[in-house]
Amino acid sequence: MPATCMTTVIFACVHNAGRSQMAAAFFNQLADPARARALSAGTEPATHVHPEVVAVMREIGIDLSTAHPTRLTEERAAGVQLLVTMGCGAHCPVVPGIRRDNWELPDPKGQSIERVRAIRDEIEARVRRLLAAEGWQRNAA
Repeated sequence: MPATCMTTVIFACVHNAGRSQMAAAFFNQLADPARARALSAGTEPATHVHPEVVAVMREIGIDLSTAHPTRLTEERAAGVQLLVTMGCGAHCPVVPGIRRDNWELPDPKGQSIERVRAIRDEIEARVRRLLAAEGWQRNAA
């Protein structure tokens, strides 16, 4: 019986306090945990996840209140197959040898709650498309 290969995806933005946190949370909720998992990281991590991000994720039952921004290091990127950067422009990290995609998304920091909800919903839609395209989604019961 062939071994199932676990795929690791890193969602990264500059501060790891908004977009990448939401994307990793959606990914880990929706992906088949035997096939894929997500981490999030940033090049210049903030001290905490943006309160407006915690609030809009709580609205849909995802608790980011204990999440902590993490620095993207070579060690954290070891064994990762896909790096998804989140609209951070010239500040986006580059990890040699890893497949990369960039999602142009606005930073939710300081935005109205309605705008942060729209960003959240766009991230969820993109995560769902990625999971479907790669065959990593949980099997429907």
